[in-house]
Amino acid sequence: MLNGYGPSECAVAATLFAVEPGVRYDNVPIGRPIPNTSVHVLDDRLRPVPPGVTGELYLGGDGVGRGYVGRPGLTAERFVADPFGRPGARLYRTGDLARWNPDGTLRFAGRADDQVKIRGFRVEPREVENVLLRHEAVAEAAVVVQADAAGKRLVAYVVPRAGVPTADELRAHVARHVPAYMVPAAVVTLTVLPVNRNGKLDRAALPVASVRPDEESYVAPANPTEEALCRIWGEVLAVPRVGTRDSFFDLGGDSINAIRLAVRMRAAFGVPVSPRDLFEHRRVSDLAGVVQERVLASLTAVSGTQAPGRI
Repeated sequence: MLNGYGPSECAVAATLFAVEPGVRYDNVPIGRPIPNTSVHVLDDRLRPVPPGVTGELYLGGDGVGRGYVGRPGLTAERFVADPFGRPGARLYRTGDLARWNPDGTLRFAGRADDQVKIRGFRVEPREVENVLLRHEAVAEAAVVVQADAAGKRLVAYVVPRAGVPTADELRAHVARHVPAYMVPAAVVTLTVLPVNRNGKLDRAALPVASVRPDEESYVAPANPTEEALCRIWGEVLAVPRVGTRDSFFDLGGDSINAIRLAVRMRAAFGVPVSPRDLFEHRRVSDLAGVVQERVLASLTAVSGTQAPGRI
C-alpha cells in the first residue's frame, strides 16, 4: 500500500510512502517527494526548520500549477517565489503543517489555519488530540485553548474507552510524545463529546475547565514556608486560594510558569530553586520540605554549626 500526499495545485501526488506489511505506525508518514518535485518545511520567514520541528509545507518542481484562473490575489498569496530553485521558479504554499522524521520521511501534522499560539509557541491542537487517542483508555479526545487571568492554556477533553484514566496519567502520556508546551494544563473527562447539527464537534458547548482546587480537598498551610509558597503560587498561577496538597499541574502550571515561580521562590527564600524542582515535587507540601532543607543547609554553612530544626 502506498500512502500519497499532494494537493490539486501540484498535480495531486507530491510525496509517497510505501507502508511495510506487519509494521505498526503511530502516524503513517507521507513519505518523500516523487521525482522532479521538491518539498520544503519552512517557518514564517521561509527558512527551513530542523528535523522534528513543525513548519508549513511548501511544494516545488514540475508539478506546481500556474495559479488560480481569474484570481490573481489568491494566486500571489499561495504561489510564491522559490528561494531554493532556479530563477523564476515558484513554490506552492500548501497551508499544511509537517515535520521531517529522523529517517528523512515527512510526517503530516495538520493545518496551519488550525494553529494556536500558547506563550509564543505554535501549537496544533489536533496533534495533541492524536497523541491522546493513542492511549489505550481514550476513545475520543478534543483539545481547545482556554484563556483566564493567568493566560492561555491547552485543555483536553476525553471520553474514556475503559475505566477513567487520571489527568496526571494522560499528561504524562502526552509529555512522552510532544514538547512540554504542548502538554494540556487540564484534562476533563466526559461521557460524550458535544456535537452540532452537522455531527461535528461543538467546541462552544464544551464545559469550561477549572484549574481551581476543589474546596473540599483544601488543606491550609501549617508553617511559614508553606504559607509563603501558597501565596506565591496563587499570585503566579492566578488562583485565589492554594492549599498544601494542591499540585502544580492541577493548578494549570506549565514550563513558563515554572520559570516564573522559580524566580519568585529564589527571591523569597534566598536558596536555589529550579523549574525542575516543581516538576519533581509537584505539591506545595512536598516542595516546602525541599525548600526548608535547603534553607537549613544554607544557615548551617554560614554559621558552621548544626541548625536546630526545621523552619
